Amino acid sequence: MAREPAVREASCGEAAAAAVRVAVVEDDAKLRQTLESFISRSAGLCFVGGYGSAEAALRGLPENRPDVVLMDIRLPGISGVACVERLRRLLPRTKAVMLTAYEDADDVFRSLIVGAFGYLLKSVEPARLREAIHEAHQGGSPISGSVARKLVEFFRCTSQPTGGLLMQASSPLSQREVEILRLLAEGHAYKEIAEALAISINTIRTHIKRIYEKLHVHSRTEAVRLFQGQA
Repeated sequence: MAREPAVREASCGEAAAAAVRVAVVEDDAKLRQTLESFISRSAGLCFVGGYGSAEAALRGLPENRPDVVLMDIRLPGISGVACVERLRRLLPRTKAVMLTAYEDADDVFRSLIVGAFGYLLKSVEPARLREAIHEAHQGGSPISGSVARKLVEFFRCTSQPTGGLLMQASSPLSQREVEILRLLAEGHAYKEIAEALAISINTIRTHIKRIYEKLHVHSRTEAVRLFQGQA
C-alpha cells in the first residue's frame, strides 16, 4: 500500500542560527520521524522540514532553504534523482545527500551526475550520518564504504579505452543501455536490436527513452554523435 505523502516543517530559532539546517525527503514515515528526532537532538544540526514525496519537497524546500537535504532515491512519483536535479536550480547552495537502502552503482552515478554531494546507506551509523551532514555542508562528498567499493569496481569495468565518450567511467548509462546505443550507432533498426538482445521491441523503446533522458538529447542522431565522441 502506498504511503501517504507527509510534510512536517520546523524552525531552527535564533539559538540555533549557526547550526546546519537539515531537511529530510523520505516516504517511509517511521524512518522520516526517526531522522527528524536524530537531527533535532544533534548538536550543531537543526531540523527544518520533513517531506514524504519529492512533490511536497519541491514546494516546501525553497521557503525553508536547508543547507543539507537527506534524499531517498526511490520515491513515489518524482524520483529522488529527479528531485535533486530540480533542487539544483531552485536552491543552488543546498547540498543533497542520497540516503538509500541500495548499493546500485548506476544509481550512485545518476545521483552524482545531477548534483548530489554524497550517497549513504540507510544502515549508516548515527555518528557517521552526523559527520556526513557536516562534511556535505562544508563541500565534501560523503559516501558509504561499501558504495565506494562498488564505484571502484564500476570504474575498473567501464574505464577501458573504447573510443566513445559514453563508454568512459563517467558514463551515466547502464551496460545494457550502452550496448543498445552501440547497436544504434551501427545503424541497426529497433527490431534487429531486439532480436540480437533477445528482448521485446517495447523494452528497446523503454531503454532508448531512458538513454535520451540521461543524455539530455532528443533524437537518435544526437545520441549516436555523443556516443561516437563527436559532441
